[in-house]
Amino acid sequence: MNLNLKAPISTIIAIGVGVFILSGYFIPLFPELRTSLLTTAMLLVGFALFMGVINLSLVHLDKIRQGSKTALYSFLLIISMFITFVTTILQGPDGFLPNWLFSNIQIPVETSLMAVLTVSLAFATVRLLTRRLNLFSIIFVFSAMLILLGSGPIFGFQIPFIGDTIRPYLSQILAGAGARGILLGIGLGTVATGLRILMGADRPFGG
Repeated sequence: MNLNLKAPISTIIAIGVGVFILSGYFIPLFPELRTSLLTTAMLLVGFALFMGVINLSLVHLDKIRQGSKTALYSFLLIISMFITFVTTILQGPDGFLPNWLFSNIQIPVETSLMAVLTVSLAFATVRLLTRRLNLFSIIFVFSAMLILLGSGPIFGFQIPFIGDTIRPYLSQILAGAGARGILLGIGLGTVATGLRILMGADRPFGG
């Protein structure tokens, strides 16, 4: 482990605060201070997000100024972001206009993207069968077909037993177990990364 600290002050502060917050989950000491530190971290995250929005706007404004091929999309992005920001500030997140924008623009766009994703997955499935025909690809294609057939009525006809029995078993039990395994792996990776930062092996905060 390389502990050659190029920025000792920031390293000591980051490790000390991290150890203090982590130890607070096991030893209930100074809860007000821990809450203040976490609140400060959330404020910094919010400010970083705001700076990211400004940077995104500047990048797309530069594309509009240069007249690139995607200038129209950049213009639509900036206008949409500006309208959404202003209406949310004026009426709040539960106002009429923000909810109208969310229900009539964002949800239809997300639905269209999901439809495109479904077609893309079907195309990828066909390519998978033509390039790699084995037991796992056959199981994948068969499972995908069962889930698609049980997702809704086809020409007004609901296929019995698939939609109410097989599809929930595949999507909720088998797929849920796989998703939990992936989340456990992500959690272990996050813990390992956090420990490396606390020990000074990785220093994203400087140095």
